[in-house]
Amino acid sequence: MTKEKNIKNKPLIISDGCCIQYGDSSALDDVTFSISEGKKVAVVGPNGGGKSTLFNAIAGLLPLAHGSLKIKGMDPHEAKGLVSYVPQKDLINWNFSLAVKDVVEMGLTNKNSFNLFSRKKINATIKDSLNNVGLLHKINENINNLSGGQLQRVLIARALAQNADILLLDEAFSAVDVGAQEDIMQLINSINLDGKTVLIATHDINNLEEKFDEVLCLNRHCCAFGDPSEVLTEEVIEEMYGSHNEMFKNHFKNNHRVTNDNCCLLYTSDAADEGLGVDLGGRRII
Repeated sequence: MTKEKNIKNKPLIISDGCCIQYGDSSALDDVTFSISEGKKVAVVGPNGGGKSTLFNAIAGLLPLAHGSLKIKGMDPHEAKGLVSYVPQKDLINWNFSLAVKDVVEMGLTNKNSFNLFSRKKINATIKDSLNNVGLLHKINENINNLSGGQLQRVLIARALAQNADILLLDEAFSAVDVGAQEDIMQLINSINLDGKTVLIATHDINNLEEKFDEVLCLNRHCCAFGDPSEVLTEEVIEEMYGSHNEMFKNHFKNNHRVTNDNCCLLYTSDAADEGLGVDLGGRRII
């Protein structure tokens, strides 16, 4: 067996019945899956399906209420240096006048790299990261002058600057045109070929078998996980985008009922009427 095959068969992220609660509401319940190193995984499902909540948990930003979530055998808060998280663009405050290089440097700041590297090496890392996403020529450009696709690539460059093993991309294809989506996918392929594990939250379920090794289907529970060509059946797609009411009527705080390896996202009654999940800070959970 080649070294590459060995890498791709080695478990990297293992979720075993993990649950997350926001106040009195259960956001994720009994989430179970295992992702090997070097995999490219699509996390799909409707708004409110728990994709961002899962990414926040993997990134160590949310504590677990029950179960376990391990990254290379460590709890997420112990493995933060292994994970780079690119959140949805609309959750980022873009009111500041920043150059592209400043945004990329934020990735290094998060790792306290100023204590580790000289300014010369920091600048070299910024240039290398931007070169890898094809935007070195935009290094001094104001971010407010960029297109949606270019801005997404800058955020990916910021993540690459951290040199993490795992890259989480939340809605990387949102609000960009088809050409930009293709460019971003090509970029993701090159990142994946470099040995990194890439998880992408997306609403698009078209041609997943051609783009990803595995797919995790979420709709407030785990509808399916595995090879896209095998698990994306009509029944699974209907389960992801169908009615939630019957599935979750008996789910509530401290009642983590295990059915079909499910993970659920429950809402307060007011938020449910609007189709929105709520966290302690009052922002949306997608």
